[in-house]
Amino acid sequence: MASFALILDTVREAMARKVFWAFFFASTAILLFFMFIMHVDVVNGMVASMTIFQANGRTHGDLSAEKLVEGAQGGLSIFLYTFGMGLAIFASAGLISAVFEPGRVELVLSKPVSRVQVLLGRYVGNLVIVAANLFYLTVGIWVIFGVKVGVWRPHMLLASVVTLFMFSVMLAFILLISVLWESAAVSIIATFALIVISLVLGAKNMLDRLLSSEFSRDLVAGLYYILPKVPDGGQILHHVITGQAVESWMPVWSTALFGIVALASGLWIFQKRNF
Repeated sequence: MASFALILDTVREAMARKVFWAFFFASTAILLFFMFIMHVDVVNGMVASMTIFQANGRTHGDLSAEKLVEGAQGGLSIFLYTFGMGLAIFASAGLISAVFEPGRVELVLSKPVSRVQVLLGRYVGNLVIVAANLFYLTVGIWVIFGVKVGVWRPHMLLASVVTLFMFSVMLAFILLISVLWESAAVSIIATFALIVISLVLGAKNMLDRLLSSEFSRDLVAGLYYILPKVPDGGQILHHVITGQAVESWMPVWSTALFGIVALASGLWIFQKRNF
């Protein structure tokens, strides 16, 4: 019961922040666009015409309804995976670090709840509010295209799970940095630095050709397998959207392992700290 109350308190605080509402209104604007502004005529499974802002679009005689929906879902999924996740990270860092504000941390720790419950309540509450925004958009797009175009591809729903998974790992890292430095700014900078490093390490094959020493190549390979694999997650997202088979799930389980270690480390350090 105490854990549920902590999660609910986090959700309420998240809803009071303008960043999450900005994400919600942006999602609503996208849904309204596809619902009222874009009109698609489908004949025998092929796109006959598209109308946007009451202007007649060109005829897409060679474009199937399936490909249209696949392209739209792919673009929106990449938007969520990049801009959407970045916005969520920016907002979530403040929610986690808010626990450590002077006076507040003492008040929170005086309650009859464990320290693990306090941080997990923040962590799960963040996931709940981000998942709600994420699935609000993806389910809405899925329904709109299903009704308008007659194509019910579940791939975008699966892709949203990939995005939420990667965000959950980044959130675990935010929690760890917040426990160590008690600063939202440091958490944001460190998390985006981690993403940038991951993007660089994603070009591991090219780096292997550029690096001259065996030690540097081994270092790059070690960091690649230890740290989260954001670009690989994007590739898996693309495979899911296009219905292709995923060649390797190593990026998923290794990234999940990083998230588990980061979350467990943050909880352990928080339990040992004096306030």
